[in-house]
Amino acid sequence: MKPLFFLILFSLSCSIFAQDSNPKKVVDDFFTAFHAKDTVVLRELCHSEIVMRTVANTKEGYKLKDEKFDKFLNSIATIPANLKIFEKLIDYKVEIDGNLAHVWTPYEFYVNDKLSHIGANAFTLYNDNGKWQIIHLIDTRRKKSL
Repeated sequence: MKPLFFLILFSLSCSIFAQDSNPKKVVDDFFTAFHAKDTVVLRELCHSEIVMRTVANTKEGYKLKDEKFDKFLNSIATIPANLKIFEKLIDYKVEIDGNLAHVWTPYEFYVNDKLSHIGANAFTLYNDNGKWQIIHLIDTRRKKSL
């Protein structure tokens, strides 16, 4: 009886861990492609109707801005080769309910190894027949106060 109990408990914990790691892996893959400026992979990881937004800190205060996915991809593709970008993810918080997942990632953004800004990303993912896709991405951007 004990071996059966432990086998069920182990299977359940593996299932929960595997479910938790899939949306996180999509986010990891997103940033690997982002750093490599690989727009083909970025497109594969995102739903064709992805919604992208940012909460920008402007002179007039915080503003919600929309960004078209194709414009985002074009901006990535046109980054000069001598410009190094790196978004360092500080943490991950992953929540899953069935086919919906949310991944929260505070970050630091570096340009040519110099801190440019900080913020947080909020990814919403949808599991379509076993494949997690990013359907919504919103982020904040602000200068780090000293």
